[in-house]
Amino acid sequence: MARDFKAARDFLLAHRTDYASAYAQFRWPELGAFNWALDWFDAELARGELRDRPALRIIGNGSATLTFGELSVRSNRVANGLRALGVKRGDRILLMLGNVAPLWEVTLAAMKLGAVVVPATTLLTADDLNERVGRARVRFTVAASEDAGKLAALPQGVTRITVGGAPAGCVDYATLLLGEAGFVPDGRTDPDDPMLLYFTSGTTARPKLVLHSHRSYPVGHLSTMYWLGLLPGDVHLNVSSPGWAKHAWSCFFAPWNAGATVFIANQPRFNAGGLLDAIAQNGVTTLCAPPTVWRMFIQEDLKTWKTALREVTGAGEPLNPEVIDQVRAAWGLTIRDGYGQTETTAQIGNPPGQAVKPGSMGRPLPGYTIRLIDTDDKDADEGAVCIPLDPRPAGLMRGYQNDDGSIAAIGGAVYRTGDVAARDADGYLTYVGRGDDIFKASDYRISPFELESVLIEHPAVAEAAVVPAPDPLRLAVPKAYVALTADAEPSAATALSIFAHLRARLSPYKRVRRIEFAELPKTISGKIRRVELRRAEAARSGRAEGEYREDDFPELTEQG
Repeated sequence: MARDFKAARDFLLAHRTDYASAYAQFRWPELGAFNWALDWFDAELARGELRDRPALRIIGNGSATLTFGELSVRSNRVANGLRALGVKRGDRILLMLGNVAPLWEVTLAAMKLGAVVVPATTLLTADDLNERVGRARVRFTVAASEDAGKLAALPQGVTRITVGGAPAGCVDYATLLLGEAGFVPDGRTDPDDPMLLYFTSGTTARPKLVLHSHRSYPVGHLSTMYWLGLLPGDVHLNVSSPGWAKHAWSCFFAPWNAGATVFIANQPRFNAGGLLDAIAQNGVTTLCAPPTVWRMFIQEDLKTWKTALREVTGAGEPLNPEVIDQVRAAWGLTIRDGYGQTETTAQIGNPPGQAVKPGSMGRPLPGYTIRLIDTDDKDADEGAVCIPLDPRPAGLMRGYQNDDGSIAAIGGAVYRTGDVAARDADGYLTYVGRGDDIFKASDYRISPFELESVLIEHPAVAEAAVVPAPDPLRLAVPKAYVALTADAEPSAATALSIFAHLRARLSPYKRVRRIEFAELPKTISGKIRRVELRRAEAARSGRAEGEYREDDFPELTEQG
């Protein structure tokens, strides 16, 4: 069945700049038994013409270069070592490592065994780990030896494997690499067998457990490969932290679907100039980075770096036009946006060769149909982003895993993403916001995301979150919680400058009416928890200490 997967992949590569044909003609491959690590990585990449090309190159801490052939053998050894420890098909392995080679080795090994990887960020506390081990029904953990202390309180019966030595009670990862170089699976892997179990970031509630299969992420990320514009032999850098879905998107499946090298530049602390040096010196051809990184890049003189970049992309939130324009002026490349979730692969995007509309996240990607559904369950030009389930796209999760281990299957005619978007006459989609975050002020619908995008264009604003604040006249008005840049003062003068900036760029009904300078509450993945801010506003009686209101500044009214 790898033949059908390869045919689908080759079709997208052949139509990488022909969106109309790719979208109209692409079909997800029909699969019988399929194990991507065995049937694609080992059988095609590690046995074909790419065998001796680097599959993974890491510079900085944990530096390593492994070819497809070497990584195939090493993951075989790890799989055999894990099997000797008792890992069986369906067992859960919590993987809490930074960007070091064992992260990729264990993931491939687990796939070969039919075990399920539970990715985890190294930022988790001991309490976080305990909760996740319990909820995900984890039997094995793999972590760095310096994190062994976090593992100490895990329940008995959980096998602890550590990289970089073996503290008391732990198994040394190095012993796994002593296993046999050849691997024989214990049976057939079906495409809908479980493979990955992700915890969501939990921006509005307790994190959910998202279950992916041997179909949904390996095969589903053909759409991500297409959006990124990857080709065999590319050197691909994705700026993302392990433990979150975007890392699997662009540091694992999408590049290796294409036969590209995964390139990692580890830094003790993020340094834009240092990362640009690494991109230029190591022949990086394709780059995906979140908006925060792009905004830091343009603080540098980009023209001084001569790179081999061909494709540049951004994800997480739309970039403001200023960033896109500065990158285009320096490198002649247009940053292309895309959209997806932990629950899916890339659903919407701007693939190579297509016109990019500022602020738009693009059009539905091959293999995905997108409907916008209004509050009356009717198709609309603005509404909830939904994916029809007939036919069901390969890149959609199997469902949410309940704490009792059962799977809550997706019911109904569509999968609802929880996001809201608007579609223009050309079919381009623009993100409006999370459905839970949109609110009304004076009977107008307000998209916090739109206002936040304008706020961060002010030079003093590092981050912002807009929520409704109760108002006796309008029922609610937009209030911005603002985190300032390091050199900005939380003063009346700064508030006045921000209000004036907003007044010049937003219609009166959209304007932020209140500002409070504050540190923003975030999830462990760094996403803003607006729900906490909304609750604080709803519970508050009277004016917050340190809050500035538009009415405090008569000079704004005088300006018109």
